[in-house]
Amino acid sequence: MSDVLKVTGLTRSFTQGGVTIDVLRGVDLSVGPGEIVALLGPSGSGKSTLLQAVGLLEGGFEGSILIGGEEAAKLDNDGRTRVRRDALGFVYQFHHLLPDFNAVENVILPQMIRDAEPEKARERAESLLTSLGLGHRLEHRPSQLSGGEQQRVAVARALANQPMLVLADEPTGNLDERTADVVLAEFLRLVRGEGSAALVATHNERLAAKMDRIVRLHEGVLDN
Repeated sequence: MSDVLKVTGLTRSFTQGGVTIDVLRGVDLSVGPGEIVALLGPSGSGKSTLLQAVGLLEGGFEGSILIGGEEAAKLDNDGRTRVRRDALGFVYQFHHLLPDFNAVENVILPQMIRDAEPEKARERAESLLTSLGLGHRLEHRPSQLSGGEQQRVAVARALANQPMLVLADEPTGNLDERTADVVLAEFLRLVRGEGSAALVATHNERLAAKMDRIVRLHEGVLDN
């Protein structure tokens, strides 16, 4: 099977005060089916910008972004929305759960957007959350959950629609070291169990070493 993600010649520049800043400078990157790749680099290296490009969350980029073999960089807004909904899952540094909905509802909602049957969506949500050790917290709202529990719900939400690629931006950055280790281990286990691929941005060498492969981003240039 071809790569889940193939990025070629990706560039992104900003102009501030008459000065052009090159954030991404001709990035080439591929992620194979089921592969978990760590995107390692210090703060300001362009990791989040690269994930925003791959996630089709922002325009202004030049280059090619193939997702599941489809040239996503050239799609219109409706096409980008379709790819994000059907092919991608997102985990951010902050969980971004909907505060008025409980854990299982937060995982049901993205499935409903994809027109899943309500009963099957609930079964899927409960199964994912239970596999992450949250079977006893299904009806709790985010404010009633610990930071680690909230991020586990965010992981379940990202995988709810069985995406071919999960994009994670410092997914344990707001957690203490012990909780971060637990959440990352569960994230890796679940992603592998679901058969998804993942691109995980981090500045933590120790966490990156737990993944299948490491690529390093420095001043907008990627070292594969």
